Amino acid sequence: MSESNKDTVVVIGKLVLISVVAALLLAITYIPTQQQLELNVIAAQKAILAELVPGADNFDPVEGPANAEGEREVLYYRAVDESGNIVAYAFFQRQQGSQSMIVVAGAVDSSFSNVLGMDVLSHEETPGLGAKITTPAFQNQFRGVPLQQLALSRSGGSIDAITGATISSQAVVNALNTKINQVKAAEA
Repeated sequence: MSESNKDTVVVIGKLVLISVVAALLLAITYIPTQQQLELNVIAAQKAILAELVPGADNFDPVEGPANAEGEREVLYYRAVDESGNIVAYAFFQRQQGSQSMIVVAGAVDSSFSNVLGMDVLSHEETPGLGAKITTPAFQNQFRGVPLQQLALSRSGGSIDAITGATISSQAVVNALNTKINQVKAAEA
């Protein structure tokens, strides 16, 4: 083997060794970091639910069937007061918007007559247009709106769409209606 080939083998060997060490370090830090991220997500979700249903003492998760790994997805939450009475139903819902998936948190009273509120958790809608779904002016329209009025005003509802962002506005309304109907059917 020539001197040039030996140098190439040594360089490749060093790169492989560095790659293996880096992969091991990433693997070692991934597990505790992932666990902490999951705890942070759960804490953030509980805080959002508490804002949507301030009178709730606890949020009991309603889970779907087990998947192949035996894990169950939380479908929605029953918001209960200190006496254990259901005061509302709260949920998270994903809906396709104009540019991206929109993740919405929402709550409806226990009689399914009024929306208690909503919050947009994540989106990648157009800045200055669709991104206005996160503004208080848009989100406050949903507080206390009767379920029959949960539609854009152009469709006979109570929600004013954001000018230039009708698709994003409609996506939020659709997300809430879809999930509320699913919860209502499950609780019937």
